[in-house]
Amino acid sequence: MKKNFVEELRWRGMLQDIMPGTEEQLMKEMTTAYVGIDPTADSLHIGHLCGIMMLRHLQACGHKPIALIGGATGMIGDPSGKSAERNLLTEEILRHNVACIREQLEHFLDFNSDAPNAAELVNNYDWMKDYTFINFTRDIGKLITVNYMMAKDSVKKRFNGEFSQGMSFTEFTYQLLQGYDFVYLNEHKNCLMQMGGSDQWGNITTGIELMRKMNGKTAFALTCPLITKADGGKFGKTESGNVWLSKKYTSPYKFFQFWMNVSDDDAKRYIKIFTSLTREEIEALIAEHEQAPHLRVLQKRLAKEVTCMVHSEADYNAAVEASNILFGNATADTLRALDEATFLDVFNGVETYEIPMDELKAGIGPLDLLAEKTHIFPSKGEARKMIQANGFSLNKEKLTDPATPLTDANLLNGKYLLFQKGKKNYYLVIAK
Repeated sequence: MKKNFVEELRWRGMLQDIMPGTEEQLMKEMTTAYVGIDPTADSLHIGHLCGIMMLRHLQACGHKPIALIGGATGMIGDPSGKSAERNLLTEEILRHNVACIREQLEHFLDFNSDAPNAAELVNNYDWMKDYTFINFTRDIGKLITVNYMMAKDSVKKRFNGEFSQGMSFTEFTYQLLQGYDFVYLNEHKNCLMQMGGSDQWGNITTGIELMRKMNGKTAFALTCPLITKADGGKFGKTESGNVWLSKKYTSPYKFFQFWMNVSDDDAKRYIKIFTSLTREEIEALIAEHEQAPHLRVLQKRLAKEVTCMVHSEADYNAAVEASNILFGNATADTLRALDEATFLDVFNGVETYEIPMDELKAGIGPLDLLAEKTHIFPSKGEARKMIQANGFSLNKEKLTDPATPLTDANLLNGKYLLFQKGKKNYYLVIAK
């Protein structure tokens, strides 16, 4: 008996809508299912993770996952849950985005084995690029009434004033294009099920209706709830915007810190949704966490699992070490090992000063730098007293001599000096 995929989603809190007969179909035989992803950027963000984890759990339960990259639909934009029309992308940008997304998906799904349920990646631009408007409206457009399309929540919200911008014909046709994707994948990949976020239910059911009318087949579907924070805030959004899966946009350190900083209530939900840990492992972790919440056992394990899955164990270990620079007993070697992006992420928000690079190359006395070039100390006397008392550090090493000049040889990453007063007060000097 294969593992029950629907039950797996249910206990993880990942099941909202389900088409009748779906669970029975999945228990009967290996079933191919897909999730659509619009390639609007060259990286996924953690808002995509729930759909990706659905595919990951699907494959782990013995079924075949398809990740559909919406190269064609990405040129239009999905109105579901959106208040404004999306910017249209060029073919060149879309090709680049698709290649980057495939690379990220390989962290989650097995595309390369010879198993019958190996994952596949498809791009709907491949079958839509030569489909003429006349043929599409003749073959597809006549099968779904405007009344049916207007009844969808995603459309009604845009027309009834909940969002103010109305809807273009381009966006109105989106559900037909997404519906045809399902028909195409059924005909060419024997795909019987579509999955997505609950905001996609209207588009998904249009596909099921289209398949019934075009070839008389029964299809299946399920959705996951939209993920929110316990306080009702939007999941995955920070002050600086999305939390991306690409290191180019969100460093592994910042990614790790995002999961470390979630609330206890959110950690209990997220560890079920965003990891592959078993029910028994998760229940044991929650029990351990509740015995000593201040140790943040759940957040630590959640951050480890997701960072290792999205990036690597080496990136996770580097993120832990970077965290120890601020909150633990890190060494100068740890500091020097940080790349510039992570270094700046770690010390984001600390008091910062700038000095000319030429002055540092010539050599600056520590007291001049600390009390005159910057205002780390109000006077040279106080700076000298703190240095002599062994309470001041440069780049995580004690500064013991107030007379020895500082030069560009002391710089980290060729431009930074990191000073520390006591245990918690950091200052960053940038040589320009």
